[in-house]
Amino acid sequence: MGFTHFDEDGNAIMVDVSDKEITKRTAYARGTIQVNHEIIEHIKNNTIEKGDVLGVARIAGIMAAKKTSDMIPLCHILMITNVTVDFEIDEEINQIHAFATVKCKGKTGVEMEALHAVSVTLLTIYDMCKAISKEMEIKNIHLLKKTGGKSGEFNWQEK
Repeated sequence: MGFTHFDEDGNAIMVDVSDKEITKRTAYARGTIQVNHEIIEHIKNNTIEKGDVLGVARIAGIMAAKKTSDMIPLCHILMITNVTVDFEIDEEINQIHAFATVKCKGKTGVEMEALHAVSVTLLTIYDMCKAISKEMEIKNIHLLKKTGGKSGEFNWQEK
């Protein structure tokens, strides 16, 4: 499969999806932020001065999914039908995992929207907690699964 975002002269283009079938499409993404124990405790007890960290981060992630085409230059504007952002806190290793699910019925997939949602979710956690410590690391942002479309299903395989 060749590159689709370039014309025959090598110019960047938006892929023409006019003739593609409308299908139900779903993408699931994940990412992690490494924090310290103090940050975990503040988040659990809702004692961060800026407010409810995970609640605000969830809204930021949903907003990010909806605005993906504003940030990724050749990304299509999509009629997203659902976005969810969820969290798992691993207190043993001081990590917060963010998960985004994005759905639509359309001619192109929602992988970028799910990845963008996770990225902004984690950045929001960083922003809200940086007064406690700036020693946080955002890592392992990746697509877990995608369904629908011509290329079919994708499932992340741990290496």
